[in-house]
Amino acid sequence: MLGIEEIGYYIPQGRISNYDRKTQFGIDDHFIEEKIGVRQVSLKSPDEETSDLCVKAFANLRDKIAIDLNDIEAMVVVTQNPDRNIPHTSAILHGKLALPNRCACFDISLGCSGFVYALSIFQAFMAANGMKKGLLFTADPYSKITDPNDKNTTLLFGDASAVTLISDQPKLVSGAFTFGTIGAEHEKLICNDGVLFMHGRAVFNFAAKVIPDDIRQVVAKNALTLEQIDLFLLHQGSKIIVETIADKLPVPRDKAPYATYDYGNTVSSTLPILLAEELSGNARNIVICGFGVGLSWASGLLKRP
Repeated sequence: MLGIEEIGYYIPQGRISNYDRKTQFGIDDHFIEEKIGVRQVSLKSPDEETSDLCVKAFANLRDKIAIDLNDIEAMVVVTQNPDRNIPHTSAILHGKLALPNRCACFDISLGCSGFVYALSIFQAFMAANGMKKGLLFTADPYSKITDPNDKNTTLLFGDASAVTLISDQPKLVSGAFTFGTIGAEHEKLICNDGVLFMHGRAVFNFAAKVIPDDIRQVVAKNALTLEQIDLFLLHQGSKIIVETIADKLPVPRDKAPYATYDYGNTVSSTLPILLAEELSGNARNIVICGFGVGLSWASGLLKRP
């Protein structure tokens, strides 16, 4: 049985305070604390590449658990902001980590839903090929593409990375997943000519309308009720999005925590960073849900083995 054994992550020390940008964008403390819920965004240094962020997440993982590199049979990197177009970032990272030559490596180009998609894909890939240890990286530094003068993006997105150790000695195992895409709305969150654009109201409406129903579907697909779910870990698009989804389900807000005040929306790394704090917790049934770029979404159940 494969599942999540441990998670490491890296949040750069660099920060940009949103309080310092109140005059620039005509916002107040209430908007910062209660609407977007981002006091400051994390910022990588100019010389840090996407693969470098992954290397630092892996260092954090090795601080938590002993890993023999020769045991790693597969590795995937989820990113839409790679080191370069060619080769795939996982190949570059493979070299930086000095993984064995027989280690399978590939990238997955997905954003906010990427961790949940990748968890399903990667575990299935490993199981189909008889593998016992693999590394699932997420790293999408949006500082590469955000316009510092765009209120809709620069106040929200922070840089970070995470790595999830998938093994046959799991602390959490997956149940059934659900997935979806509204490709006709892809222009609502898009990168044109190297600059990110987001139609904030449209993305909010999408999340508020689609995600509560999808979470109900994934809970039912796993033969559970909302009351039997101990924790709902939702993509941290903004504080108001998380709270709106919780209220629409409805579930108590403390079961759907918002926790990214001091580093922001880290895209595909959001969920594994949240999960890292829950691996040693008491929650037995955890719903995870990522949503955003695409417009796409994915939900899944994690449970104690």
